[in-house]
Amino acid sequence: MANYYTDQPELKFHLHHPLMKRIVELKERDFADKDKYEDAPVDFDDAMENYEKMLEITGDVAANIIEPNSESVDEEGPHLENGRMIYASKTYENLDATRKAGLWGVSMPRRYGGLNLPVTPYSMASEMVASADAGFQNIWSLQDCIETLYEFGSEEQRQKYIPRVCAGETMSMDLTEPDAGSDLQRVMLKATYSEKDGCWLLNGVKRFITNGDSDIHLVLARSEEGTRDGRGLSMFIYDKRQGGVNVRHIEHKLGIHGSPTCELTYKNAKAELCGNTRMGLIKYVMALMNGARLGIAAQSVGVSQAAYSEGLAYAKERRQFDTAIIDFPAVYDMLSRMKAKLDAGRSILYQTARYVDLYKALDDIARERKLTPEERQEQKKYARLADAFTPIAKGMNSEYANQNAYDAIQIHGGSGFIMEYKSQRLYRDARIFSIYEGTTQLQVVAAIRYITNGTYLGIMKEMIESEVSEDMRPLQIRVGKLIEMYEQAVNYVKEAGSQEVHDFLARRLYDMTGDILMALLIIDDASRAPELFLKSAHVYVRHAEEEVIGKTAYVKNFIEEDLVYFKTGMPTAEQCRCCKE
Repeated sequence: MANYYTDQPELKFHLHHPLMKRIVELKERDFADKDKYEDAPVDFDDAMENYEKMLEITGDVAANIIEPNSESVDEEGPHLENGRMIYASKTYENLDATRKAGLWGVSMPRRYGGLNLPVTPYSMASEMVASADAGFQNIWSLQDCIETLYEFGSEEQRQKYIPRVCAGETMSMDLTEPDAGSDLQRVMLKATYSEKDGCWLLNGVKRFITNGDSDIHLVLARSEEGTRDGRGLSMFIYDKRQGGVNVRHIEHKLGIHGSPTCELTYKNAKAELCGNTRMGLIKYVMALMNGARLGIAAQSVGVSQAAYSEGLAYAKERRQFDTAIIDFPAVYDMLSRMKAKLDAGRSILYQTARYVDLYKALDDIARERKLTPEERQEQKKYARLADAFTPIAKGMNSEYANQNAYDAIQIHGGSGFIMEYKSQRLYRDARIFSIYEGTTQLQVVAAIRYITNGTYLGIMKEMIESEVSEDMRPLQIRVGKLIEMYEQAVNYVKEAGSQEVHDFLARRLYDMTGDILMALLIIDDASRAPELFLKSAHVYVRHAEEEVIGKTAYVKNFIEEDLVYFKTGMPTAEQCRCCKE
């Protein structure tokens, strides 16, 4: 039988990264649970064995239940009955299988019925589920919303809701509205406190809500009357058992058909305040979105893996002119670039997950006791790294998933355009990844301050000093030259003195940042496991050179007057740079 974990040694490599020692130490609190819970690990090796077992179970369920159900789910999709969302029939089989396998409440503490696993193995499980069916991954991975309730809710709320999610109840985050997409400050769903009912009442409409008829919702609503910005928004917990929310419409989408995207109407829906008022957008949604963005990075890597696997299998069996097409340079060029992007993207995904693990574990410890000065410094370091790496991991991987899905169809030729082949579904599913939970353009906005203030440059210069294998040293030297070009490009944009030029060129700087960081990471991976990553390191560094050299030339030859060529309408002779010259 297939198993997505045991069949992919790259996952085991990333699970056994040196930083996992510190992550386990912090997450398990020196293995304090071993005397309270039978399944709690007694030492580091035992913890790692537990993670491996969970991933093997996930790999089995993903390969042998979720993936075989994916075509049926894609064809049927969810539907609406009397104001309620009904999943595709095979989705219920997937939910039942993951519940029976104990794959809910993965990251939650054992005292609430969770598995107490770090974000890193949870992200690996998420990747595998996405590789099987990206739409179902949305439903399953939204259990991660419980992290926000755990971090900011009261102990009473934790005890009330977390065990339900650990038992397999579903979640959603209700943020977007018809007039509030990326600009969440415009959210107007109204929250009013009812003295009579002793709770908050929610009224309004939410749109584009993934898994919108879930059991437990986290809802962004306007609690402060008369406000129009983010300072008037609070976070609320809505329990479907209370009633008051109906599904008005289920969107008919290009892809991820199994994942219901709903328009919801709130009519005096009873809800509980999560945390403090006025902190909904400023603090809680930011935490929620960072978790969701890491989830989309994992989803993207899963689909990248599926696209590569489909392309590789077809290229091996398809013959043209009495030759397997995998032997044609045009085809093995595509496949090698797909694999390199997959490996590099996976590397930055799990590097980010490890940073998140470290700072979140220290955050959690800080709720119980005061951190030592060394721990506070460590927490600050990894929180900054996680914040810097998350928009790169989400943006770059979501773009790579689209590129790999595109190339998988190209390798299939005309067959890839036929609905009977899986490649077309991967292509349709991947298209949303660079849009939801913050478009790639918004990831650029999140990353640009770290570009211009030198944070990424500092990280690169530190990474380039790392010891690598003798085989990888020539590649490291080449990336060092790219860092020099990158620094020149960043300085050029900063010195241009134009905000519009800065914003226009930001995407190029962002792409260059991702290219270099991932090149450095894949070189490190290839130093430690050449049998897995040597080829990808060579291919990806060449890809990074192609991107960085070209984009450096683009940036350094750009001036403010050139903007006129990119705006709607023809430039006048006075505006045209070439006419002046």
